[in-house]
Amino acid sequence: MKVVAFGGGHGLAASLRALRRCEPALNLDITAVVTVGDNGGSSGRLRAERDAQLPPGDLRMALAALADDDPAHQVMVRLMQHRFAPVGNPDRRAVAHARDEARPAGGSDAEAPPTSSGESADRRIAALGGKHDPLAGHAVGNLLLLGLMELMDDPVEALRHAGTMVGAQGRVLPMACHAVGIEADVRGGDPGRPDEVVTVRGQHAVAVAGGHVEAVRIVPASPPACPAALDAIREADWLIFGPGSWYTSVLPHLLVPELADAVVASPARRLVTLNLAADNETLGLSVADHLAALHWYLPELRIDTVLADAKWVGEPDPVHQAARALGARLVLAPLAVADGSPRHDPESLGAALVPVLGSDR
Repeated sequence: MKVVAFGGGHGLAASLRALRRCEPALNLDITAVVTVGDNGGSSGRLRAERDAQLPPGDLRMALAALADDDPAHQVMVRLMQHRFAPVGNPDRRAVAHARDEARPAGGSDAEAPPTSSGESADRRIAALGGKHDPLAGHAVGNLLLLGLMELMDDPVEALRHAGTMVGAQGRVLPMACHAVGIEADVRGGDPGRPDEVVTVRGQHAVAVAGGHVEAVRIVPASPPACPAALDAIREADWLIFGPGSWYTSVLPHLLVPELADAVVASPARRLVTLNLAADNETLGLSVADHLAALHWYLPELRIDTVLADAKWVGEPDPVHQAARALGARLVLAPLAVADGSPRHDPESLGAALVPVLGSDR
């Protein structure tokens, strides 16, 4: 069974880990199609300083999520996920602490966002100790992917090669051939003008913006979609959207015209996994509104199944109605980690996905 999962960051990683747990029961062929709008943290620095064709951070996280459990491959995963500590402070915990300080209270499924002054967490890390450190804050895997893309001049081949290095149980593909920008019109985005709509530019700026997002778009508006991703969508049995930051990780796939056309035309069934809680960019957006946003940006989209956690979904009737408006049935199941935090548990999510993906047409 061929499955294509769309998203980015921690949300997509959780979905991929869940799908890996389904693989023995369903014999899945997994393809991850990853957003390419990240402009913050290590990925943003590489875009700015090296003119990176694609931001590598979300691609790296997807590869790590698909890596097999063989000890040698897991060592490679740990290496790819390792971030360089500042010169003179080899304690990796200092890196994590500096990044956590700059992370918004609601968290983010991307890399560390800018601080209020616009300075990224990685810049703060690099400045620790009073000297510039060009490696501080960079993930080894980001540099590895950048090097492979420059060496091979083909991001799909570079990702295939990186996948063999971690024994990836599936493919990782970018949604577009080149990095894109993300912009949003945000009412109240400027605290000094709470009733006005301002344009917020950049994935991280959108992710941490205050106010209400009224519209989101990508720049350029019609980037070339990754041909391999289009082929995967045409051949898929299931297309899976979410969880993840709705405006900056999930919806961007529907804003690439070629990708959107392929999703609509695909004979595959479609599933949406809802988030457990709102993040900064969707504060004030109800669970039902998340589904309505899919229809707003791609009216032709039809969904077969909406998967949500019964504890976190709130009043289910509006969500049932929003799912029906997309042609979908709502499936409620325990999906969250046991500690009560709003994070998907891959094992629980995988258990919920097995009967859904395995159901007869």
